[in-house]
Amino acid sequence: MQTKPSPWSHVAALAALLTVVISVLLTAFAWPAVRSSVHGVPIAVAGPAAATSQVAAALEQRQPGAFDVTPVAGTAEAEAAIRDREVYGAVDLSTGTPRVLTASAASPVIAQTLQGIATALANSPAAVAPGAAAQPPAAPATGAGGPAGTVPVIDVVAAPADDPRGAGLAAAALPIVLGGIAAAGLLTLRITGTGRRVTGALTFAVTGALSMAAILQFWLGTLSGDYLANAGVLALGTAAISLTLLGLESLLGPAGLGLGAATMMLLGNPLAGVATAPEMLPGWSGTFGQFLPPGAAGSLLRSVSFFDGAGAWPHAAVLLGWLAAGIALCLAGAVHADRKAGATAGDSEQPPVAVPA
Repeated sequence: MQTKPSPWSHVAALAALLTVVISVLLTAFAWPAVRSSVHGVPIAVAGPAAATSQVAAALEQRQPGAFDVTPVAGTAEAEAAIRDREVYGAVDLSTGTPRVLTASAASPVIAQTLQGIATALANSPAAVAPGAAAQPPAAPATGAGGPAGTVPVIDVVAAPADDPRGAGLAAAALPIVLGGIAAAGLLTLRITGTGRRVTGALTFAVTGALSMAAILQFWLGTLSGDYLANAGVLALGTAAISLTLLGLESLLGPAGLGLGAATMMLLGNPLAGVATAPEMLPGWSGTFGQFLPPGAAGSLLRSVSFFDGAGAWPHAAVLLGWLAAGIALCLAGAVHADRKAGATAGDSEQPPVAVPA
């Protein structure tokens, strides 16, 4: 029997839907990358009050809104702020000779930006000279002569030598998201029972994290610090995603799973800021991304691996919140399913037939 062809209106509607889908995908991944820039990046300026205010004014004139400057007294305070993840770097004027402190482990992109500031300061000594009028640092000199001077750049918390650009850490965000989505989808299809699904998700989170941490730390050299602590962060991020999706599916069905997967893939992954820094993303997106599991997991992994856990608690709290919400959704879905099954069973029972005496 010959099947009747689909109406042309269905073909047009499907083509329009696919156009919307690919446009959303392109926007989600291209918009943060294309509009990435330095804005509101916290840095410190160490030295006398007059000099620090002049440098802060010069930076604001050169790149308005690019930096959130915190004055500190000296080198020790600036380095402590960097190691505590309060700032990404510092301009140190306290020793008499200007120098720039960076932390490539926090963000190689911002560290490179601060190196550009060092070159600009070398070409504008008036910007840091006490008593001089504040003026924007000149652009780096080019040509055969090169820069007029040099300002030392000190990497306080350096990225691993095997991965100085942090490429491995940036690439790890997507496998965490995909792993969480795949776990939720497969457990939904192949496993019945809320307890078994939750146990399967947690087991995969641990075993998958041990494998990912081993690859990133022992093979690629992307991570440093304690291996089990790094694996714990990866496990927490994966579990937060997979259990949230399982909970949405148990409560809302396939639509809930699709909604959760789209949120993690189209918002969580592009707005994680792992490749650059949350402050590099456009507008509100960087801050918003840190409240989603991929962004929180990436920032927490940096803190644990390179900064001895400094600044870790806010990101850990976000992941624990998602994990608790996922478990709560799974339990709510199980209760809803039990009540629905009970109501169906009650409706199927026939009342007893009265027999006359």
